Amino acid sequence: MTIVTLYLLLLKATLTSFSGGTSLPSVRQDLVVARHAISDGQLSSAVAISRMGPGPNGAFVICVGHYVAGPAGAAAGYLAMITPAFLAILFLRLLQGRTSHPRWRGAIQGLTAAAAGLMLANSWPIAQSAITSWFPAVLASGALAAFLSRRVETIWVLAATGLLAILGALAGIEMVYSRLHA
Repeated sequence: MTIVTLYLLLLKATLTSFSGGTSLPSVRQDLVVARHAISDGQLSSAVAISRMGPGPNGAFVICVGHYVAGPAGAAAGYLAMITPAFLAILFLRLLQGRTSHPRWRGAIQGLTAAAAGLMLANSWPIAQSAITSWFPAVLASGALAAFLSRRVETIWVLAATGLLAILGALAGIEMVYSRLHA
């Protein structure tokens, strides 16, 4: 895959994103399912890594780009992430004052609902690559509960889950179900 193709695929994803994370289904479809450029596990890692640092939720495209093509891929991901902001400035200039109209608000709400549905549909395959035994399932359930409570910042959810995973591994808890034991 060329860097230009990677940039265009990531740009397509970020152009359809409303809060960063909504580009995840497009990235997964293009780079995991259609082109096998990365795995679900790598995509999951890219999202987790990007969420641990400051910045927008869509910064995971930088990590995805790096997984696909190294530093040049990371640069393509960064450019794909910032291009929509520049285009939005032009678009907002064209819309000046029209976004309060009920038709525009309805269109934006409909697109947001569609993006949420796409994110939910693509969450299961990504979760399947990470939840491979009872312990990761417990960690994922706890992280989901903490996130949904909206009382715990994402960084603390990720840090606590990572620490528990390390402690579990040190205690000898198997993170991956082995079919050889069955």
